[in-house]
Parts: sequence; structure tokens; C-alpha cells
Amino acid sequence: MTTIADKWNLHADHFWLRGRRPDRPVCFNTVTGMWNVYGYAEALRVIGEPRTFSSNTGRVIPERDEFSEGNLVQMDPPLHGKLRRLVSHAFTPKVVADLEPRIDAVARELLDAVGNQGRMELIGDLAYPLPVIVIAELLGVPADDRFMFKAWVDKLFSSSEQFSLTNRTEEQERRFEEITGEVRKLTAYLGEHAAERRRRPRADLLTRLVEAEVDGVRLTEAEVVNFANLLLIAGHITTTLLLGNTVLCLDAHPEQRARVRADRSLVPGAIEESLRMLSPFAVLARVNEEEVELGGARVPPEQLLMVWLSAANRDPAWFPDPDVFDPARDPNPHLAFGRGIHFCLGAPLARLEGRIALNILLDRYPGLRTDPGESPTFSPSPNMTGVTRLPLLLDD
Repeated sequence: MTTIADKWNLHADHFWLRGRRPDRPVCFNTVTGMWNVYGYAEALRVIGEPRTFSSNTGRVIPERDEFSEGNLVQMDPPLHGKLRRLVSHAFTPKVVADLEPRIDAVARELLDAVGNQGRMELIGDLAYPLPVIVIAELLGVPADDRFMFKAWVDKLFSSSEQFSLTNRTEEQERRFEEITGEVRKLTAYLGEHAAERRRRPRADLLTRLVEAEVDGVRLTEAEVVNFANLLLIAGHITTTLLLGNTVLCLDAHPEQRARVRADRSLVPGAIEESLRMLSPFAVLARVNEEEVELGGARVPPEQLLMVWLSAANRDPAWFPDPDVFDPARDPNPHLAFGRGIHFCLGAPLARLEGRIALNILLDRYPGLRTDPGESPTFSPSPNMTGVTRLPLLLDD
């Protein structure tokens, strides 16, 4: 069976995308100095036990500690829970459901702009601008600045080099400096808007962060901008990759595409299955507080564990026929959005945006398919799985 990874030469070292299974669920990588966690049960344990497996990876990667203040992804309880509650109200089921008319209108407006040219580039025309407009409006920053956001964010994930704790190359050091510079541009931008909210509050998420207190103390400027930075980046990139990956999966499985087109109740399932098979954020990092036994391996304390969600999502012990794309798969307990206290805050919004956009695409373009003359482009980052450019033909 030719997989999507084989067809498009996607991440040569991600063997699980090609139907191969790891020899062990947990193993040490002597080249990177990190532990790889591939098994589903082991991944579930690591991301589900924050007291044992800390999200504060800055303790072993000090270069990344500069932007950890206020960054939910790198926080542990109890501060994590206190900060998460500050914005959780913006992602409740009711608030997200109430966004449906706006999401629908934006998606239709973007596709109207495509016109009748018979082709489109899915990411630039729809999958990127749709979620970034929505999250920018929620935060309260100009959606018209999205091209500036894209330039910054693209550079964050532009390297194909695997990070290593033991082999610190000049290229890796250069990349750290480059990434730090791009993040500083984004935090400086958000800092300007945060300062403006202190002078003139509005009814938006950025104002709520500026005015928020934790244990009676206002958030620092660094906490505000790093928190907002996470919301802006994670608030759009997941949907961008989710939508592109789902269209790619359906294109690779025309019989399932016809099935979903005929039965729209399968659209949510198609999205979930694409999240499982091509998980946008392929890996999470944790540091174990103490020596642990995990997947038959004894892991010393203070080790960096790379939890490969994309591999866990193909564990045959949990997913029968894991390399088969099945929009009706049930149950489908994939870990693409994480699990436990760090479960993706914006998952309901990403799912809604994906469902709306995919239904409109299927309604408008009965001949929707990849362009055989122009291959898709994938994110080079080994930590992500997804298309960054997807040319499509629209006519029958």
C-alpha cells in the first residue's frame, strides 16, 4: 500500500507514517540525547501525569526559557490552571457555537474571492486566512495584519533539522537565534496592542489578559504577550493544517471522499481521522521529575521525553487497521489535541472551523482534487505534519 507519506516523500524519518511500527514503545536516541515515546499507552501516561512529567522544558533547554513566562504550553499546576481559566470562557461550547455564522461568512467571502478560475491554492486562499481572521478578531488585533503574522510564523517552523541536546551544531545555534528574533517581533507587536488596551480597554481577549489578576496580582507584560502569542499562533495553525490534511486525505482515498460527499454526517469523522493519521502537532515534550519505568525502559530523572503523538495515533493496540483512513472509525481516541490539563483549549473552535470550511468546499466544488501537475508543499519541521501549500483543481 502506497501511503500519503510515500507518495509525497513526507518526513522520511517518521517511519510510522509509512506503516512501520517501532521495535519498542519507548527508547533513547543517542544522537539527540532525548527519549522517544511512541506507544499510545505510554504517551497517554506522560501527558496525563503532570506531577511526574513536567511541561517546563526550559529547565533542560534554557534557550527556550525566554518566552516561557505566561506560556501555557510550558506551565505546570497550579499556575497553569489559574492562567487557563482566564481565557477558557472564550472557548466554551456556547461561545464557540455562536461563532458559527461569522466563520461561515468569512469562509464564503474568501472562496468568493477565488472566483471561477477553476483552481485554488487551499492554504493561502482559505485554510490560513479563515482561522487567523477569527482568532485575531477574538484577541482584538487587526485581521488585516495576517500577512505579517504569516511571515513570522512561517520562519518559526522553516527548519527541517531535528533538535539535539548532545550535538549542538552551528546551524542549530543559528536557528535558535533566528527563531528568537521572529518570536520577539511577534511579542513586540502584541506588546504594543497590550499597552494600547491599558489606555483604552475593549471587549476582547487581549483586554481581559491585561486586566486579569492571579491571586490578586496583575499579569506581567511578558506573561500577557507570551499568553497572547500562544493564542494567536496555536489559534490558527492547527485549523490551517487540519483543513489541508483532511482535503489531502480525502483526495488520497477517493472512495471515502465520495462517501463523505454523499453523507455529510461523516464530515466530523473525516476531520477526526485526518487528525489521527496526519497529526498537525506531531510531538510534545516533557521532562520527568523522577526516575520512571516507562514502556519497559528505565528513564533517569530530568530527561527530555519526546512524545510522538503522531506515532501513538497509529498504535495498532488502540486503532485497528491504523493505516486505513476511515471517516466512520469509532471509537477514535486520538491524541492530536493532547489530553488532560493541556488538552488544546481551541480544539472545539478548530473542529468547527474545519467542519464549516469542508462542507462549503464539498458543496461548491464537486470536482475538488489535487493538481497532478503541481505537488503540495509540506511543513519542513519534523515536529509538525501538514501541508503549507496545496494547489487544487475545482472543476469536473
